[in-house]
Amino acid sequence: MAIEQEVAAHYRHGALEAALLAAVAASGSDPERLRPGDLGAADEFHIGGPAATATLTEGLGITAAMRLLDLGSGIGGPARQLAVRYGCHVTGIELADEYVEVATSLTARMGLADRVSFRQGSALTLPFADASFDGATLLHVGMNIADKAALCAGVHRVLRPGGFFAIYDVMRVGPGELSFPMPWASTPQTSFVEPPETYRAALTGAGFTIAAEQDRSATARAFAAATQAGPGAGPPALGPQITMGPDARQKMANLIGLFRQGALAPVEIIARK
Repeated sequence: MAIEQEVAAHYRHGALEAALLAAVAASGSDPERLRPGDLGAADEFHIGGPAATATLTEGLGITAAMRLLDLGSGIGGPARQLAVRYGCHVTGIELADEYVEVATSLTARMGLADRVSFRQGSALTLPFADASFDGATLLHVGMNIADKAALCAGVHRVLRPGGFFAIYDVMRVGPGELSFPMPWASTPQTSFVEPPETYRAALTGAGFTIAAEQDRSATARAFAAATQAGPGAGPPALGPQITMGPDARQKMANLIGLFRQGALAPVEIIARK
């Protein structure tokens, strides 16, 4: 699919693992003895980072016996956090080949390969059998997916009865034109930001029941304040700018401007099958 190829190309770095390991060393950790948490926010490049992942998944009843699916798993930070926090097994599916390779390597370096694995593939054509998972997560991925109805239908298919679908996406919450590049898209052709009601309709249309919804505009404002803390306050050595590439500053400035304008905000939606 042409759009998915463009999305994958947007995230291509070329030497991502080397850049991450160099940043680990610069931050004072040993890349040869990598531990969960050593990558900071660099491997969880959604708004709020690891803390947002923890907030999204607390209270979902995750146990060590569960098998979870992380859609658009990036370089594996959320999947690894869930495996460490709950002892569960997590499978990530990701469009970008380089991200899959880096996620697999980092996971092995942390000694988590027995609980966390990754596959290259599309969130719209999930290569898994019906009722394969107890829960699924989607963190800052839906902005690259136009057909949210197909996304939700596919996730519903691979979940067991009672399974959860936890979404944390940047959504439209007010008027305002998007400025590009954005962290998830260089042009409007691969950006599909929608309001929460679009997600709700897709979820209920697929057979889910909405269990909870939370607008995280306050998280976005705190992120904006921390990101632009003042003169000379650059990004930390281990931050999302590593994955976003040389135009990371412009991408973040565009996003922060829309957060401040009240046009966009991260929103959580928890649905149950």
